Amino acid sequence: MDNVKKAPDSTLHARHVFEEFARIIWYLRSILAALLAIFVLLSAVMYYAGGPIEAANGAPPSFGQTLYFCTVTALTIGYGDVVPTTTLGRIDAILLGVVGVLMTGVVTAAAVRSLEQASHRDDLREQGQR
Repeated sequence: MDNVKKAPDSTLHARHVFEEFARIIWYLRSILAALLAIFVLLSAVMYYAGGPIEAANGAPPSFGQTLYFCTVTALTIGYGDVVPTTTLGRIDAILLGVVGVLMTGVVTAAAVRSLEQASHRDDLREQGQR
């Protein structure tokens, strides 16, 4: 039991985590910008060719409501209050879901990496102070 290493008593500072997160997001900005551009393009396709209708009354939604539908679809929530009626619209909805999952994955990976990096740097700072 003598050769068991004890973890250093360290606290992770939120400021360091946020700094790392901002740095990593900045590094991934081109990927995130491309995913955002694809989202905007797919949203425009949905509005003009997807045939979205409001499920409650069958009326075509405004562009704002279509953007809301695209956001809810990309977040994989899917309330069902606006639905696509054409085959192209349904394919577009699937692509919006894929883009949303990719964007969520990239941001989640950046958050995990920032926690890891901030923890590592805090450990190095503490070792340097000893």
